[in-house]
Amino acid sequence: MNVAPYLTVLRTRRVPSFLLLMLVARVPATAAGMTITMHVLLGLERGYGAAGLVGAASTIGMAIGSPLMGRLVDRRGLRAMLSVSIVTEGVFWFVAPGLDYRLLLVTCLLSGTTVLPLMSLGRQVLTALVPEEHRRTALAMDSMAVEVAFMAGPALGVAVVTQGSGRTAMWSIGAAMVVSGVVLWVVDPPVRHRDEDGARVPVRRWLDGRLLGVLISAGGSILVIAGVEVAVVASMRELGLTSWTGALVAVMCAASLVGGFVYGGLPRVPPLWVLMGSMGLLAVPIGLFTGSPWLLALAVAPVNLLCAPVVTATGEAITRFAPASARGVALGLQGSAMTLGVAVGQPFTGFVIDRSTPGWGFAAVGAGAVAIAVVALLLERRGVADRAVVA
Repeated sequence: MNVAPYLTVLRTRRVPSFLLLMLVARVPATAAGMTITMHVLLGLERGYGAAGLVGAASTIGMAIGSPLMGRLVDRRGLRAMLSVSIVTEGVFWFVAPGLDYRLLLVTCLLSGTTVLPLMSLGRQVLTALVPEEHRRTALAMDSMAVEVAFMAGPALGVAVVTQGSGRTAMWSIGAAMVVSGVVLWVVDPPVRHRDEDGARVPVRRWLDGRLLGVLISAGGSILVIAGVEVAVVASMRELGLTSWTGALVAVMCAASLVGGFVYGGLPRVPPLWVLMGSMGLLAVPIGLFTGSPWLLALAVAPVNLLCAPVVTATGEAITRFAPASARGVALGLQGSAMTLGVAVGQPFTGFVIDRSTPGWGFAAVGAGAVAIAVVALLLERRGVADRAVVA
């Protein structure tokens, strides 16, 4: 494994400190969803359906808001977006513990539209800090940092709620997110490389078939992972080993970290549609190995090995296809696609499992990923053909 590209990126001015800052900032952000879910279950004494509805409202808000916040960065600068997010995040997390269920549901939807877009923002700033030839490695490091945040954040949220209270946890999350926003405001990292042209380009000129294929691949990769997680939970429940589900999820995260590390150091990589289709093909037969937790862990690992690479590849493609003046919007659309991937993947897989077995859940979500890869390939070819005609 060639680590030279990573050393080069880490020697780039401002990159190590920014990666560390984003890792710390993302931990409370990844804990937010679990914290609200636990508050609805324990504090408001509602059921899982009610908690899921709050999560869905927040998800819809973030899917709508991510490209809007990115547009604000493109047009008004990073500090303008941060100012809006800091104020709304502070107000929401301060008042949320005292709201009844209906008001909480509405405010989660509204506040979701102005949530600090840490995932897309990290990719945008790294694109500005790192030369294009090292962009893949930098984005791979960012994807790996996201995996680490998701390993730590939800567990931290549960620990604070169970050891303290929902109110304490929500105020702590809110304070941490406001502090993160303030630190980013003070640091004010660049969102556009100094050599890039900031001239505005009409949307119709860059949001073509190629980019649409990249966006559905971004959503498809998360759809696969979300669906596999649901099927893993169902499989472990059938085995009577629900308490060990967390260990399998840790295996999945570790596999994604390894895959991202390998991918970021490669000089040449497969096309995005190949990575996406491979994820699907590897997911289809996992149901054949659900008789043992050890076999199941070995079966899910290859799918997750490709998770960080696909996320990295979609980010790299977006930064290449979208103009610098619209990169915030484009990366925001990637964030929306990934958010919708979770929103579709989990209920879709659950629906299949409810009417069959966990094994068919793996097969269904894998087949869906293969279909997405085919569509992405067709869109890519159409986009290339359209550009050739224009040229």
